[in-house]
Amino acid sequence: MLHRLVKTGPEEAAVLAIDRPHPKLWTYYVLCCLAVLPAAPVLLPLHWFRYRTMRYHFTAEGVSMSWGILFRRQILLNYARIQDIHLESNIVERWLGLARLQVQTASGSASAEMTIEGLQEFEAVRDFLYSRMRGVKDGHPASAPPAAAATTPHEHAELAATLRAVATELREVRLALERRSRSCEEGGDV
Repeated sequence: MLHRLVKTGPEEAAVLAIDRPHPKLWTYYVLCCLAVLPAAPVLLPLHWFRYRTMRYHFTAEGVSMSWGILFRRQILLNYARIQDIHLESNIVERWLGLARLQVQTASGSASAEMTIEGLQEFEAVRDFLYSRMRGVKDGHPASAPPAAAATTPHEHAELAATLRAVATELREVRLALERRSRSCEEGGDV
């Protein structure tokens, strides 16, 4: 994996330091489980393990998220794959000051590839992801392939033929201008 130096400001450093959801996420999970009281004894342990094992990792190349004890799940997304980011927050999450970022890719799925939940710094994380996503698409990273590498042999042949035709026309224009210049010097009309 290619690592490169990343200039980080105070906001970016704060985002890179996030590795766990905010403790208020557990409060949110408890409130959600209490809303469906009959299922709470089953849902509370599941949400507890999810909350305790959830980890985030922001790097120069992408973002990863993992959770689970028995069935461990890990999602790794490079910034180049990110297509869109949605910020969502229901009334309880807003009351707690939390939000979820739904990160979508071009995977063909209608749902988000990754949902980063339990964030209080959600706007800073969203802006960070957008800046990284745009930076990758604008070609700023050192690992971006050069544009010439993306062309096919057929396109090379077409380009060479076009350049030859342009060179021939320029040569003819230059010769015509030289003939015109000589005729003007000899005193002829133009």
